[in-house]
Amino acid sequence: MQDSPPSSPLVVGVDVGGTKTHLRALAGDHVVVDHVRASSGWRPHDPAAAAHWLVALLREALPAGARPAALAVGAHACETPLQCARIRVALQELLGAPAHLVGDAELLVPAAGLDKGVGLVAGTGSVAVGRLPDGAPVQVGGWGAVLGDEGGAAGLVREAARAVWAAHDRGDAPDALAHGLISSFGVPEVPALGAALESAADVSAEWGRHAPVVFAAAADGSALARSVIAGAGENLASLVARLAARGVVVDDVVVAGGTVLGQPALYEAFADALGAAVPGARPQPLTVPPVEGAVALARSLL
Repeated sequence: MQDSPPSSPLVVGVDVGGTKTHLRALAGDHVVVDHVRASSGWRPHDPAAAAHWLVALLREALPAGARPAALAVGAHACETPLQCARIRVALQELLGAPAHLVGDAELLVPAAGLDKGVGLVAGTGSVAVGRLPDGAPVQVGGWGAVLGDEGGAAGLVREAARAVWAAHDRGDAPDALAHGLISSFGVPEVPALGAALESAADVSAEWGRHAPVVFAAAADGSALARSVIAGAGENLASLVARLAARGVVVDDVVVAGGTVLGQPALYEAFADALGAAVPGARPQPLTVPPVEGAVALARSLL
């Protein structure tokens, strides 16, 4: 925390992610605060609780007595415009300052310095967002590891297990992918993977941490693993295609997330599939923190 409030109006952007929250505050072009903390306690389905959580974050991070002139938040698990609007209203009542609140994936396009386009995230899960010509937001994907999140870490592990089970049913000998999953989950054989996956208390996190096995197996020559990665790339591209079919401008696709940006094989599979599914769409990795998108949105409120 700073010792004294800044003299210039304070613009604050917040990126509330699934595991960590990043707050950046600027007075003019000067960064006053750059604060990262865990997202524990974030309850986006309770507007009052979410607004109080954000206010507590501001008090924790900003200089004593400082009040934001404008605040924008990209919020994990803020899944509909109505849900985001309810948090925004509650937040503005507490702050007495203009605020804007969107899903965290909507930070990617402004963070990249663009006015329109698609934000695609493939980390533990996967989601894509964009806006219609009238400004209405559209989100596709993001349905959780049990039913969706194809192309995210947890979805990759789910599909890898299914591929290994199918090979086992065909009578194939375990390959590098099967051996990798058996070792990573600490089970004795392929059939035991089912109970290991089903016993997860936090499916997305617990499945997702095994995703590096898939890429290691592909590097070791597993055709099954390579097929899973190719399928994940196609599924991520299909998210963009769905947005395009609904009228979203998809010329620029800003990509973020530790899984897709941390694994070149997946990014390449996605880029290849995108070129086939949505010719003309231009993928680009996000090279700055998403919180910069929140700062850009906050500046637009002044």
